[in-house]
Amino acid sequence: MKLGLMLPTVLLTLTVTGCNSYPPIRTADRVDIPRFMGDWYVIANIPTFIERGAHNAIESYSLNEDGTVATTFSFRKDSFEGEQKDYHPTGYIRDSESNAVWGMQFIWPIKADYRIIYVDEDYSHTIIGRLKRDYAWIMARTPQISDATYKKLISILQQEGYDTSEIQRVPQSWSEPSSPVSGSIQADE
Repeated sequence: MKLGLMLPTVLLTLTVTGCNSYPPIRTADRVDIPRFMGDWYVIANIPTFIERGAHNAIESYSLNEDGTVATTFSFRKDSFEGEQKDYHPTGYIRDSESNAVWGMQFIWPIKADYRIIYVDEDYSHTIIGRLKRDYAWIMARTPQISDATYKKLISILQQEGYDTSEIQRVPQSWSEPSSPVSGSIQADE
Protein backbone atom coordinates (compact mmCIF):
# COMPACT_ATOMS: atom_id res chain seq x y z
CA MET A 1 0.00 0.00 0.00
CA LYS A 2 1.36 3.39 -0.91
CA LEU A 3 2.14 5.76 1.96
CA GLY A 4 -0.32 8.32 0.55
CA LEU A 5 -3.20 5.85 0.94
CA MET A 6 -2.01 4.38 4.22
CA LEU A 7 -2.53 7.48 6.42
CA PRO A 8 -6.19 8.08 5.40
CA THR A 9 -6.93 4.36 5.87
CA VAL A 10 -5.41 4.36 9.37
CA LEU A 11 -7.25 7.56 10.32
CA LEU A 12 -10.57 6.18 9.05
CA THR A 13 -10.03 2.93 10.97
CA LEU A 14 -9.27 4.81 14.20
CA THR A 15 -12.27 7.09 13.72
CA VAL A 16 -14.74 4.25 13.13
CA THR A 17 -13.36 1.77 15.69
CA GLY A 18 -11.98 4.20 18.26
CA CYS A 19 -8.65 3.96 19.97
CA ASN A 20 -10.13 1.94 22.86
CA SER A 21 -7.91 3.57 25.47
CA TYR A 22 -10.89 3.85 27.84
CA PRO A 23 -11.20 1.81 31.01
CA PRO A 24 -13.78 -0.98 30.87
CA ILE A 25 -17.36 -0.11 31.70
CA ARG A 26 -19.64 -2.56 33.45
CA THR A 27 -22.72 -3.68 31.56
CA ALA A 28 -25.80 -5.62 32.60
CA ASP A 29 -24.98 -9.30 33.08
CA ARG A 30 -27.77 -10.42 30.76
CA VAL A 31 -30.45 -8.45 28.91
CA ASP A 32 -33.65 -10.27 28.01
CA ILE A 33 -34.19 -8.64 24.62
CA PRO A 34 -37.96 -9.25 24.33
CA ARG A 35 -38.48 -7.70 27.81
CA PHE A 36 -36.25 -4.74 26.90
CA MET A 37 -38.30 -3.91 23.80
CA GLY A 38 -40.99 -1.22 23.96
CA ASP A 39 -41.17 2.41 25.07
CA TRP A 40 -38.68 4.05 27.43
CA TYR A 41 -39.07 7.64 28.68
CA VAL A 42 -35.76 9.50 28.77
CA ILE A 43 -35.59 10.78 32.36
CA ALA A 44 -32.11 12.33 32.18
CA ASN A 45 -29.09 12.31 29.93
CA ILE A 46 -25.79 13.73 28.91
CA PRO A 47 -27.29 14.89 25.62
CA THR A 48 -25.97 14.57 22.12
CA PHE A 49 -26.23 17.68 19.96
CA ILE A 50 -29.59 16.59 18.52
CA GLU A 51 -31.09 16.09 22.00
CA ARG A 52 -30.29 19.48 23.49
CA GLY A 53 -33.56 21.10 24.54
CA ALA A 54 -35.56 17.86 24.19
CA HIS A 55 -38.94 17.61 25.95
CA ASN A 56 -41.04 14.42 26.20
CA ALA A 57 -38.16 12.33 24.86
CA ILE A 58 -38.99 8.68 24.20
CA GLU A 59 -36.87 5.82 22.91
CA SER A 60 -38.82 2.87 21.53
CA TYR A 61 -37.40 -0.51 20.51
CA SER A 62 -38.84 -3.31 18.39
CA LEU A 63 -37.02 -6.52 17.48
CA ASN A 64 -36.80 -7.14 13.74
CA GLU A 65 -36.93 -10.64 12.25
CA ASP A 66 -33.24 -10.41 11.32
CA GLY A 67 -32.24 -9.75 14.97
CA THR A 68 -31.65 -6.02 14.55
CA VAL A 69 -33.53 -3.55 16.70
CA ALA A 70 -35.79 -0.99 15.02
CA THR A 71 -35.51 2.16 17.11
CA THR A 72 -37.60 5.30 17.18
CA PHE A 73 -36.30 8.28 19.13
CA SER A 74 -38.90 11.06 19.41
CA PHE A 75 -39.06 14.35 21.27
CA ARG A 76 -40.33 17.91 21.13
CA LYS A 77 -37.65 20.51 20.44
CA ASP A 78 -37.14 23.22 23.11
CA SER A 79 -40.63 23.01 24.70
CA PHE A 80 -43.66 20.75 25.14
CA GLU A 81 -45.22 22.53 22.14
CA GLY A 82 -42.01 22.50 20.10
CA GLU A 83 -41.41 20.87 16.76
CA GLN A 84 -41.73 17.07 16.82
CA LYS A 85 -38.42 15.37 16.01
CA ASP A 86 -38.22 11.67 15.10
CA TYR A 87 -35.09 9.62 14.41
CA HIS A 88 -34.97 5.98 13.35
CA PRO A 89 -31.58 4.39 14.01
CA THR A 90 -31.07 0.63 13.89
CA GLY A 91 -29.58 -1.28 16.81
CA TYR A 92 -27.16 -4.16 16.20
CA ILE A 93 -26.60 -6.48 19.14
CA ARG A 94 -22.84 -7.06 19.21
CA ASP A 95 -22.51 -9.26 22.29
CA SER A 96 -24.91 -12.20 22.14
CA GLU A 97 -23.68 -13.53 25.51
CA SER A 98 -25.06 -10.57 27.47
CA ASN A 99 -27.10 -8.73 24.79
CA ALA A 100 -25.86 -5.57 26.57
CA VAL A 101 -23.44 -4.22 23.96
CA TRP A 102 -24.99 -2.82 20.78
CA GLY A 103 -23.98 -0.68 17.86
CA MET A 104 -26.53 2.04 17.11
CA GLN A 105 -26.52 3.12 13.46
CA PHE A 106 -27.96 6.52 12.60
CA ILE A 107 -25.99 6.76 9.34
CA TRP A 108 -24.22 4.08 7.35
CA PRO A 109 -21.59 2.72 7.99
CA ILE A 110 -21.07 4.08 11.50
CA LYS A 111 -22.41 2.09 14.43
CA ALA A 112 -22.09 4.14 17.61
CA ASP A 113 -21.19 2.46 20.89
CA TYR A 114 -24.34 1.73 22.92
CA ARG A 115 -24.11 -0.20 26.18
CA ILE A 116 -26.85 -1.24 28.54
CA ILE A 117 -25.02 -0.49 31.78
CA TYR A 118 -27.94 -1.34 34.01
CA VAL A 119 -31.47 -2.67 33.80
CA ASP A 120 -33.41 -3.45 36.95
CA GLU A 121 -35.02 -6.81 37.63
CA ASP A 122 -38.51 -5.78 36.50
CA TYR A 123 -37.24 -3.87 33.43
CA SER A 124 -38.71 -0.59 34.66
CA HIS A 125 -35.43 1.42 34.72
CA THR A 126 -32.33 1.29 32.58
CA ILE A 127 -29.09 3.17 32.00
CA ILE A 128 -27.47 3.36 28.58
CA GLY A 129 -23.87 4.48 28.35
CA ARG A 130 -20.80 4.50 26.18
CA LEU A 131 -17.23 3.37 26.73
CA LYS A 132 -16.05 6.98 26.17
CA ARG A 133 -18.44 8.14 28.94
CA ASP A 134 -19.38 11.11 26.78
CA TYR A 135 -23.14 10.39 26.62
CA ALA A 136 -25.57 8.62 28.93
CA TRP A 137 -29.30 8.05 29.18
CA ILE A 138 -31.37 7.23 32.25
CA MET A 139 -34.68 5.81 31.06
CA ALA A 140 -37.84 4.40 32.64
CA ARG A 141 -41.13 2.84 31.61
CA THR A 142 -42.93 5.77 33.25
CA PRO A 143 -42.33 9.50 32.64
CA GLN A 144 -41.45 10.18 36.30
CA ILE A 145 -39.34 8.27 38.81
CA SER A 146 -38.82 8.75 42.54
CA ASP A 147 -35.95 10.86 43.84
CA ALA A 148 -34.50 7.76 45.55
CA THR A 149 -34.46 5.82 42.26
CA TYR A 150 -32.95 8.79 40.40
CA LYS A 151 -30.17 9.09 42.99
CA LYS A 152 -29.48 5.34 42.75
CA LEU A 153 -29.17 5.53 38.95
CA ILE A 154 -26.92 8.59 39.14
CA SER A 155 -24.75 6.71 41.64
CA ILE A 156 -24.35 3.83 39.18
CA LEU A 157 -23.15 6.26 36.50
CA GLN A 158 -20.73 7.85 38.95
CA GLN A 159 -19.33 4.41 39.85
CA GLU A 160 -18.71 3.81 36.15
CA GLY A 161 -16.60 6.95 35.84
CA TYR A 162 -19.13 9.44 34.50
CA ASP A 163 -18.99 13.13 35.39
CA THR A 164 -22.52 13.26 36.79
CA SER A 165 -22.50 17.07 36.85
CA GLU A 166 -23.11 16.87 33.08
CA ILE A 167 -26.36 14.93 33.46
CA GLN A 168 -29.50 16.92 32.70
CA ARG A 169 -33.12 16.08 33.52
CA VAL A 170 -35.36 15.75 30.47
CA PRO A 171 -38.75 17.47 30.97
CA GLN A 172 -41.66 15.01 30.67
CA SER A 173 -45.38 15.89 30.72
CA TRP A 174 -47.93 13.31 29.55
CA SER A 175 -51.65 12.91 30.12
CA GLU A 176 -51.26 9.08 30.32
CA PRO A 177 -48.08 6.98 30.59
CA SER A 178 -48.71 4.45 27.79
CA SER A 179 -47.51 3.95 24.21
CA PRO A 180 -46.33 7.51 23.49
CA VAL A 181 -44.42 6.53 20.35
CA SER A 182 -47.40 4.77 18.82
CA GLY A 183 -49.38 7.97 19.28
CA SER A 184 -52.06 6.62 21.61
CA ILE A 185 -51.50 9.32 24.23
CA GLN A 186 -51.18 13.04 24.04
CA ALA A 187 -48.61 15.28 25.68
CA ASP A 188 -50.10 17.73 28.16
CA GLU A 189 -50.51 21.11 26.54
